[in-house]
Amino acid sequence: MTDLPPSPAELVAAVPGLAPYLRPATLLHPYAAQPAPGASGIGGPALWPAGEPWPHCTARHPEEDDRIPRPDPELRAVPTALIPLALIRAEDAPHLPRPEGTDLLQVLWCPNDHDDIQGERYYYGPAVELHWQRAAELAPATPPPPRLSEEEYLPQPCALRPEQLLDLPDRDELPEELARAVAEFAERQGIEYERDPGRAEGWKLGGWPSWHLTDLVPVDCGRCGERMTHLLTVESGDDPDLSVGRHGELHVFVCPVDVAHPVGLDLQ
Repeated sequence: MTDLPPSPAELVAAVPGLAPYLRPATLLHPYAAQPAPGASGIGGPALWPAGEPWPHCTARHPEEDDRIPRPDPELRAVPTALIPLALIRAEDAPHLPRPEGTDLLQVLWCPNDHDDIQGERYYYGPAVELHWQRAAELAPATPPPPRLSEEEYLPQPCALRPEQLLDLPDRDELPEELARAVAEFAERQGIEYERDPGRAEGWKLGGWPSWHLTDLVPVDCGRCGERMTHLLTVESGDDPDLSVGRHGELHVFVCPVDVAHPVGLDLQ
């Protein structure tokens, strides 16, 4: 057995039916360092349109009663400031869908668990917002500290080494016949085939998500019902020292019809 999995190009050459499933992706490769102002990064300096209020979370936090003293129940009605999770400039992930005229994506989240933001789809984790913006319209900002926060949702600042590549999906995303052809190729090559011989792992923009925990559970847009596509994987551990789910992965999905529709979220 070899320790090196086949590349997506090798897989497509051996199983041409995989070609339509190739998707561009960007691995972020975060490392502990303060991002330069305006550069892509995680947990770094905040930017926001001058004069506009910083976003806050007004949703219910299920563990809030355990953290707010009983004598101060009025505090439960005070919104919690969102915190910067990631800032991505278009040149570092040019394949991402984005509204016309925007050149920067800011990912903000509420650093508390939520259990009622996905409708009928089970989810217990941080709430996520996407803000597609124009860098020229932004200025350095100092967000207010969140009123409440879980330590594992507070990212350490990280700069990025973006790497663009092509990505293939887990076998759950493939028709049975195609998945079998990939497994047969892997067997002929002496490769231990599990779920994802062509899927890149780590902090990732675009490409395909992992379904290693639940098997495939399609994420549909809560507004229009369209099947959503993977935008971002947040990985636990290492830099920037976050933990999501059971020290797993958080996947953020966007609607292919309109990226302004509310995001879809999944934990693996």
